[in-house]
Amino acid sequence: MRVLRFVILPLFVAAMGMTAAQAGVSIGGTRVIYDGGKKEASLSVNNPDAIPYLIQTWIETPSNDTGKLPFIITPPLYRLDKGQQNVMRIICTGNLLENKESLFWLNIKSIPSAERKDNTLQIAIKTRIKLIYRPAGLNQSTPEAQADKLHWKLAGKIIQVTNPSPYFINFNEITVAGKRLEDVTFVAPASTASFVLPPGITGGAITYRIINDYGGIGEAHHSSP
Repeated sequence: MRVLRFVILPLFVAAMGMTAAQAGVSIGGTRVIYDGGKKEASLSVNNPDAIPYLIQTWIETPSNDTGKLPFIITPPLYRLDKGQQNVMRIICTGNLLENKESLFWLNIKSIPSAERKDNTLQIAIKTRIKLIYRPAGLNQSTPEAQADKLHWKLAGKIIQVTNPSPYFINFNEITVAGKRLEDVTFVAPASTASFVLPPGITGGAITYRIINDYGGIGEAHHSSP
């Protein structure tokens, strides 16, 4: 599993005579795939820094709703001392669709708990990763295995992609006629997504790569509109 290091970058506020504290925590994955056939999923958080952090976690829907959700996280709030690791447990408590995947956002905020020092700016960092619920009946395949089933259509200055599969297809990149599209995201199960074409591109061969369950980049897939 890929491990990402999230770092607080230095800020330079010359007028105020301040510098920024550099710090960070490591999160054990770029996404969480919740296997609907299991009771829970887990994600590790490590603190390689020299100071302790207060870690706050919560889940949102794609529309940023934090109301009654079908998951709980334990612990939702905890102190992570230097050199320590904590494993968060994500437990499904509600009923979700069993014929296709469901998407949520897992938020992890790391708050430096070091004593305030003169001319030092302490910054809290929030990391947001995908939490995808995969029903037990869909474990026989993967998004990568479904990637060749996507349907593409050019419509003026945009390109539309239709996903007939029950999986979320997360794109790493899409190119049309050798030109890379900006700000590509994902296409939901049984849905269509639209992305803006590069200037001057009206057609051509389509190449795309998707992000797999472990955050890795898959092989190139080819299609035509």
